Amino acid sequence: MLETVTVAARDRARMAEVSAVIARFGLDSLMARLGLTGNRGAEAGEETDLPARTRRALEALGPTYVKLGQILATRRDMLTDEWIAAFEQLHSDAPRIAFDTLRPGVEAALGEPPETAFAAFDTEPLAAASIAQVHRATLHDGTDVVVKIRRPGIRKAMEADLRLLRHLAALVEARSAMARRMMPSAMIEQLGREILDELDFTNEGRNADMLRADLSSIPQAIVPRIHWQHTSESVLVMDYIDGTRPRDPAELRAKGVNPSAIAQLGARLVLEMVLVNGRFHADPHPGNLLCLPPAGEGEGDRLALLDLGSVGFVSPRRQHEFLTFILSLRSNDPGGVADMLGLWSQAGEVPRERLLTASERLVARHGTGALVLNAMVADFFPLLRKEGLVLPPDLVLIFKAMVTMDGVLSGIAPDFDLSEALTALRGRLVASRLTRLAGPDRMEALLLEISRLSADAPRLMRAATARLEQGQPPATAATDDAASRAIGRAAVLIGGAIVVHALALVATTLM
Repeated sequence: MLETVTVAARDRARMAEVSAVIARFGLDSLMARLGLTGNRGAEAGEETDLPARTRRALEALGPTYVKLGQILATRRDMLTDEWIAAFEQLHSDAPRIAFDTLRPGVEAALGEPPETAFAAFDTEPLAAASIAQVHRATLHDGTDVVVKIRRPGIRKAMEADLRLLRHLAALVEARSAMARRMMPSAMIEQLGREILDELDFTNEGRNADMLRADLSSIPQAIVPRIHWQHTSESVLVMDYIDGTRPRDPAELRAKGVNPSAIAQLGARLVLEMVLVNGRFHADPHPGNLLCLPPAGEGEGDRLALLDLGSVGFVSPRRQHEFLTFILSLRSNDPGGVADMLGLWSQAGEVPRERLLTASERLVARHGTGALVLNAMVADFFPLLRKEGLVLPPDLVLIFKAMVTMDGVLSGIAPDFDLSEALTALRGRLVASRLTRLAGPDRMEALLLEISRLSADAPRLMRAATARLEQGQPPATAATDDAASRAIGRAAVLIGGAIVVHALALVATTLM
């Protein structure tokens, strides 16, 4: 039983369920480590298969805890391989619900019975997960679609779980130095954002529309169309896509799909999403991908992205850092790798010499030959744990997406090399960066700032000349400081204008 955990009356029943599951799976020693129960040692055999029992307990507790475990599965910088392997096996499969249970919510969302809204509607589910259930349907214009229906009562249950987890995270941070390193409160806030986004199906619809627009220059990339006239917070209607999961290369060939072509396309897509567009599918596992043969003569194999409830965002700064890390690794530059590791660390400053030693080991193993992200990450994250480095959550999500896609693609095309795709895309990455830096909005903002500063230029020049002529501090220090700051600002702006202008010229040439 969890000790001194006080929760609101409305959540006490759920707290009792959580305590019962902890007892059923024998997780007392784990709770003690986290400071949530009395400090007692583990009994004989209690530590055996603890990660596996924890994973089963999370599954028993339902979708909120499964999602938490899936987030933990990305934190190789914090957890050992044994725990990561256990959490990677978490699944969110759930029993199928009779459609009569779903019907009231569906009719309320559609404003009419599904048999009226659609030309055909299959009440037998196509698939079921912890948050939603999926059914086949046909629109009145003949378009085949899938209808994703949120489970009744799931939002209320997950919001209760989040309240409880926030409370537990605060207790853990106060009581366990080991757990504090994992920043549990920040992790629960991340979990809350992801869950609330996924519970509102209009977010998934918008994600699909944005990714489709992002990838419009790649006709082989397929993102299902959203049918907004039938879509709401609890019901999502999108095109049905008939394809093959990227699991077995022999099965792909039998369906007329070239596994090597799919691997090259998948690599291009993930690099385009992460390093060019700054918006990416956060969980591209085989269940969320479909491979299709060419649509016509002379066209290439196609890859569809499904289940877009979880989409990651990359800032231009983070794009630059990630690309610098990969290119430093591939160009045998341990100093560049060490610079990025030091910049990324959220667990305090690590001596430069230790970072350089760790980077040298990483470069020695992965600086040449095919770049296999799974193998690199298998070495990279243990080094982070050894040196006490904790990565920012957004960076972890980037690594997870790229490693997941890399694992899928190397599984169907064993000779796949991500570094070749990165090299092929390098020119586009550089051009994208320069174009963004010299974009019209930035140029306009800079010109406006320069025009504002021009009004002060005569006064600033007189102050600078007077200071040079005097050769000593003027009488009014405050006035001098203000003038100095203004002169410095002017120099920075003028220098910035020159740099941006040069970048614009270079970008124009590249484009």
